[in-house]
Amino acid sequence: MARTRRPRRAMNQINVVPYIDVMLVLLVIFMVTTPMMQSGVVNLPSVGKADKQMDVAPVFVEINADGSIKINDKGNTESTPDVKGLADLVKTHLGENADRPVVIAADKSVRYEAVMNAMDALKQAGIARVGLKVNTR
Repeated sequence: MARTRRPRRAMNQINVVPYIDVMLVLLVIFMVTTPMMQSGVVNLPSVGKADKQMDVAPVFVEINADGSIKINDKGNTESTPDVKGLADLVKTHLGENADRPVVIAADKSVRYEAVMNAMDALKQAGIARVGLKVNTR
């Protein structure tokens, strides 16, 4: 009695366990190395030459290092406790001449958020020309 051999069937499943092991090792490596990566340093550009010609004297909004806000308009200085009062005070200084520029001059140690809040309050109040004062080289 001779035994007949059955032909081998091809394996129709893939073994994924080694792939899972490799992926878990890679995941652990990335989880460990990500907190060690240094964050990038942003070098902000400086202004070489700025437009110095203005047809009208601007209203200056000064934000000091302690967070106090002052408005300087042709030598008259007034202070305001917050950015909500800033828009109303600037509007009274602008009067009928709404095209007059408003220039924000902030101390370099002031948080960027404070400057953006002041700009946002002025823009929401409908003041069209708002800019930042910079030091030229």
